[in-house]
Amino acid sequence: MFGGQTSVPIVIRMIVGRGWGQGPQHSQSLHSWFAHIPGLKVITPATPRDAKGLLISAIEDNNPVISVEHRWTHHVTGDVPEEMFRTPIGKANVLRTGSDVTIVGISHMTLEAVRAAEILEENGVSAEVVDVRTVRPLDSETIVQSVRKTGRLIVADTSWAFAGVSGEIVAIVAEQALASLRVAPRRVAYPDVPSPTSRALTADYYPRAVDIARHALEMLDRPDEAKQLSDVSELPLDIPDPAFTGPF
Repeated sequence: MFGGQTSVPIVIRMIVGRGWGQGPQHSQSLHSWFAHIPGLKVITPATPRDAKGLLISAIEDNNPVISVEHRWTHHVTGDVPEEMFRTPIGKANVLRTGSDVTIVGISHMTLEAVRAAEILEENGVSAEVVDVRTVRPLDSETIVQSVRKTGRLIVADTSWAFAGVSGEIVAIVAEQALASLRVAPRRVAYPDVPSPTSRALTADYYPRAVDIARHALEMLDRPDEAKQLSDVSELPLDIPDPAFTGPF
């Protein structure tokens, strides 16, 4: 409103994600709401390195930054430099290169996307995984370049598809790389109903790696193989890793 004459250097950290039957009161991820507001920056770190690098960049940014952190990423381990370093806000990260399909992951679904790529590799499919890292500003260039290479797009989000970031990404690709698409893009997101409280309902609500892999095989005209995929993961459906003890 003030043409850049006034800055608001504030960082707001938000914990989202499922767990312990908290239902719609505490399991929703509303990053698309905040990303809709011009001027707000929204980061969604999915790896330990980015959790530090993006937070440092956010603190040093003169603009308001909202950090949306999925509680299921808080137990993930990885190499993180002890010294100060910065992960640029507004730059996606290609976690895995591939040639058959692009899987764009948001927040915790980035980790599921990596697992999906491993499942697909066992089935002879080369998947490229792009971690958006920042929902606003969105690095559309990296995403579009990947789709132009693979010709297929799956967007995996930790929220609903309707009016969500996944739809924005699909729209950008349709506007900038429609001719490169071999099949219609797909979104892997929550069903259009409130988050369940009962653990018995979570199995049919929260998508995981195997769901992403099935979509990829179907896009490659291999529906029979997609049906044969089974979820052999031992990860719980609604209980975060025991290493996660808070904040709640």
